[in-house]
Amino acid sequence: MARALLGELLGTMTLIIFGSGVVAGVLLNRSKAQNSGWIVIITGWFVGVVAGVFVATAFGSPDAHLNPAVTLCFAILKGDFSKLLPYTLAQTAGAFLGATVIWLHYFPHWKESSDPAAKLGVFSTIPAIRDYPWNLAAETIATVVLMVGIYAVNAGTVAPAVGPYLVGLLVWGIGASLGGCTGYAINPARDIGPRIAHAVWPIAGKGSSDWAYAWVPVVGPLAGGLLGAVFIKLLA
Repeated sequence: MARALLGELLGTMTLIIFGSGVVAGVLLNRSKAQNSGWIVIITGWFVGVVAGVFVATAFGSPDAHLNPAVTLCFAILKGDFSKLLPYTLAQTAGAFLGATVIWLHYFPHWKESSDPAAKLGVFSTIPAIRDYPWNLAAETIATVVLMVGIYAVNAGTVAPAVGPYLVGLLVWGIGASLGGCTGYAINPARDIGPRIAHAVWPIAGKGSSDWAYAWVPVVGPLAGGLLGAVFIKLLA
């Protein structure tokens, strides 16, 4: 289990380095990638998923979940919840560390940027229109799509080396099609770990960590993991 936890931590850390890193590049002032847009952001997350899965596998986690919602879904499908808490903690810690790396990597750019919301957006999701019930619904729907897609990849005849690329493309597609409402957390660790990093580190000119919204990208993906498992059990 220790090796699997290391894999989940390092894999999720890798995911966030690419994901939060691309957001920082697009949003922070005087970055060479500034204003390059949404397609660049979702492409960075695509690469983060693929790299994260390979890193997690290489360092000891054949599951390579990187996401508590995925862990919950497969725990329900398999009837084994023994990995749920330890994986969730490792994933969240990895996300925190990944966000910390990005804070340090872009260190000179924080003081050059005056928008606290943009700085928070590097670390965590922010809804385009703040409407908690609909924000929750958007996160839940997008996560159900993710669960069903991952299950389909795993259940098919795809070669193991190809699977991470297909999951990455799935996340890329979710970002393009369903991500515009809330920024598509679809992963509690991806949001809460970096949000904690935003709260604790002395980021120049930062504002609120928006804890009033923080429950949505946690509850929504977990609900999506649960509903995805139910959908798969009923129909697969």
